[in-house]
Amino acid sequence: MDLAGYLNTFLFGIYPYLALAILLLGCLIRFDREPFTWKSDSSELLRKRQLRFGSNLFHYGVLVVIGGHFVGFLTPDWAIRWALDPAQHQLIAMLAGGISGLVAIIGLSILIHRRLGDARIRHNSRKWDIAIVLMLWLQLALGLLTVPLSAQHMDGAMFETMVAYVKGIVTFRGGVADLLVGTPIIYRLHIFLGFTIFLVSPFTRMVHIWSGVGALAYVFRPYQIVRTRRSGPAT
Repeated sequence: MDLAGYLNTFLFGIYPYLALAILLLGCLIRFDREPFTWKSDSSELLRKRQLRFGSNLFHYGVLVVIGGHFVGFLTPDWAIRWALDPAQHQLIAMLAGGISGLVAIIGLSILIHRRLGDARIRHNSRKWDIAIVLMLWLQLALGLLTVPLSAQHMDGAMFETMVAYVKGIVTFRGGVADLLVGTPIIYRLHIFLGFTIFLVSPFTRMVHIWSGVGALAYVFRPYQIVRTRRSGPAT
């Protein structure tokens, strides 16, 4: 195997597992040792209207993007093939991902302008706060660039390759990095940057995502029984 082959194997066959391991262990260690840093460092008192507008656009858009990635890439073939062929599956992914990605990047652009354009907010921002939002913006931009690229190959073959790669990573399939050999560099940059965001997340404000996921447990919690302290016989 030549140098390019070894590099491809490391970046897309080994690096994803390193990034995911650091994501899991890093978040657990931070939650245990530095629980008071587990927050999003809100600055909502400054430019509140701009924050609300940009944040809503970004979060709604990115939630659809993330959910679409999970559904599109991890749904078993037997659950999709009966209704959609690869070309139709790709078209739906392009439309849903393109629209939600555009909404998310507009919202994030507003948030970046707010953070960098206001001296007070910029002064109180950590370096990682700025770095992570720029990384997220670039990741969304790369994702949007894959849409016109995918439109040039509507047979669904490239989309199926990406699905096979993601499922191979999740199922620990050996040699899965070979699937990306010869694919357009935009796809590979998008995948690499995605795992890099996972890698750095434990050291940034991104850890608050886990709190949002954990909040779903409130939907399934039992009802609380509340008794009043009123004195005297009940009427």
